[in-house]
Amino acid sequence: MGQETFDCIIIGGGIAGLQAAIQLGRYMRQVLVVDSENGRSNLCRGYHNLLGWPDGVSGQTLRELGRSQAEALGIQFINDHVIEAQKEDKLMKVRTKQGEQFQSKTLLISTGVKDHIPPIKHIEKWLGLSIYVCPDCDGYEGKNKHVLILGSGKTGANMALTLTYFTNQITFINHEGKTIEEELLNKLKQKQITIIDEEIDAIVSDEVFKGVKLKNGKIIQGDKAFIGFGGNKVHSDLASQLGVELLENKHILIDPRTKETNITNVWAAGDAVAHSEQVTIAMADGCQAAIWIHKRLLHNS
Repeated sequence: MGQETFDCIIIGGGIAGLQAAIQLGRYMRQVLVVDSENGRSNLCRGYHNLLGWPDGVSGQTLRELGRSQAEALGIQFINDHVIEAQKEDKLMKVRTKQGEQFQSKTLLISTGVKDHIPPIKHIEKWLGLSIYVCPDCDGYEGKNKHVLILGSGKTGANMALTLTYFTNQITFINHEGKTIEEELLNKLKQKQITIIDEEIDAIVSDEVFKGVKLKNGKIIQGDKAFIGFGGNKVHSDLASQLGVELLENKHILIDPRTKETNITNVWAAGDAVAHSEQVTIAMADGCQAAIWIHKRLLHNS
């Protein structure tokens, strides 16, 4: 398989990558998806703001359905991690951690974002169910409930303030004890947000989320929780290797219409591009990128 020249290599098999793969598969293109299976959609136990899924759907379910759909269209997948990407003449060449090398006419980078989540016991079990990372996706889940902010410093404080749109019962646990500037602290106090400067040890639950246990042994009860630690990593290293232009926050700069980067025949889609980090936007980006990849392949044939 390594000697074959694919029409497109997609780096990252999350939501954007899978949607692009499905669209390219329907164009009957020869496509390889390289996925490390370590994306943020693997962690989310429930997306609740998606058309057609009123009761929520897990990232795992979406990924499994998407991969099956793509494979049925002839898309090839390998479980590996791309560590090097370069453009040689008119071909894109990638090398993986396992030493495999592949080449293609076009490249789609959909490597996503990795959330910074400290090692709090049992936290992964509740991600997307009662503990959320995005107020735009899931702020509604905290409507009129007691919401805990598991966060740190400025990022956690701003998450708390954002969620006052949905509830006035908010407790901000400043896990790392970072200093909060006076102006921001005053805003928290004005909104009657409780601030606790203690480390979090574990999530407390039985059949449902109950709250958190602090390192000092105290239990802080809550109905829902949001994460706000900052330091999320945008996986744009491969784009940087190729000379792709990045924004100051490391997100990949693309043409808003075609999703192509400043490097010809290199596209990008999903959370590595869109700071809003929405599944629906990732799907749209992946589909739009695939349409323009197909147009380019037609033009160059």
